[in-house]
Amino acid sequence: MKMPVALLLLLALSIAVRIDAEESGGVCDYKPSLKPRPHSVSILEFGAVGDGKTLNTLAFQNAIFYLKSFTDKGGAQLYVPPGKWLTGSFSLTSHLTLFLEKGAVILGSQDPSHWDLVNPLPSYGRGIELPGKRYQSLINGDMLNDVVVTGDNGTIDGQGSVWWDWFESHSLNYSRPHLVEFTSSDYVVVSNLTFLNAPAYNIHPVYCSNVLVQNISVSAPGESPYTIGIVPDSSNNVCIEDSLIEVGYDAIALKSGWDEYGIAYDRPTKDVHIRRLYLQSSSGSSIAFGSEMSGGISNVHVEQVHIYNSFSGIELRTTKGRGGYIKQIIISNVELENINMAFGAIGDCGSHPDDKFDPNALPDLDQITLQNVIGSNITMAGNFTGLAESPFTSLCLFNVSLTIPATLTSWTCSNVVGFSESVSPEPCPELENSYSNSSAVCYSDMNSYGKSAAL
Repeated sequence: MKMPVALLLLLALSIAVRIDAEESGGVCDYKPSLKPRPHSVSILEFGAVGDGKTLNTLAFQNAIFYLKSFTDKGGAQLYVPPGKWLTGSFSLTSHLTLFLEKGAVILGSQDPSHWDLVNPLPSYGRGIELPGKRYQSLINGDMLNDVVVTGDNGTIDGQGSVWWDWFESHSLNYSRPHLVEFTSSDYVVVSNLTFLNAPAYNIHPVYCSNVLVQNISVSAPGESPYTIGIVPDSSNNVCIEDSLIEVGYDAIALKSGWDEYGIAYDRPTKDVHIRRLYLQSSSGSSIAFGSEMSGGISNVHVEQVHIYNSFSGIELRTTKGRGGYIKQIIISNVELENINMAFGAIGDCGSHPDDKFDPNALPDLDQITLQNVIGSNITMAGNFTGLAESPFTSLCLFNVSLTIPATLTSWTCSNVVGFSESVSPEPCPELENSYSNSSAVCYSDMNSYGKSAAL
């Protein structure tokens, strides 16, 4: 399903990204300024053939190598015209805009030899699915500054069905690739595109700062195994807005490293703003935190989200050995429709990279606020299951109304402490303690949200 492109100005401009540091409020309120690139070339100039059959990896690589010469001259644009452009993985450069015209489709090759192998991310210590190396993402960049992947609703199609089959038959020797991944990069924009059939993740900013994902459509079949929409990973100042995501597993998953590797790397995901989205996840959660969160996740604001036809609405996941924290999360103005479980906070979720993890590295989950939520056709309101050794604290629910069959159990709670007000159906006793410290913390968080939203 394609979204109409809202920013028609991008038809004439390729974009350089700058953030106005004088702005205040949520991350998405920091408006990037648009600046034309002074140089532009077409992929056709490098011998590319858009017939859906000719492999164009070398053409993309040569074009980007040429455009590197404009890095100190204001940057450049690589223009992809209408056609089907088959390619293996290729790397971008700084001060570059990759622009996909309407009708342009970048197709990921279904031959694994066309995807480079790279080392595992240091905060994970191994491939997320298999030990050792991993396949490099289709479009990728490392240590870049001011890079844009955009278009007039062009398409990036990973042709992931072969990867899903290999994954489910345990035929792969390395972890699956993603569609777009940036590592250790600053000022990144992904906008005005359609993403289809990713082998695994669609967009993966890791160790990045100042990331804007805006006005995109993401789609993968409901049965596609562990396909995920957007994964902010050990990244900060991230805005995700005005998009539609329908995938097999999680629509958005915030992460920050895996057990001892994430603890040692020590880079959190923080200062994230997510708003005005339509989300659907067939077997996972439409908005997930973790379970790989060992570097910490904090200061996340989610608002104006419609979640539908999903297994889980909003879920926080962790387990012993993770360490790290999930805290200062505010989720507000959410509509849920046809959801198996509206909310979850699970303390025994996820596997370990190896047997070197420290079982005494306990996660801290604190200051989680859910407010102004309505839900229809909900099977279970929530499952909040903390750890006996590290209970979840200050779970705050305000103005939550969920329609649930009267014959079903609404809430399950253990090893949690929180506060609730104006919640239906009535929550568990652990969330009704108005005399605990949680109530003061909850009201403080709610008031802080109101002040920040008014800025």
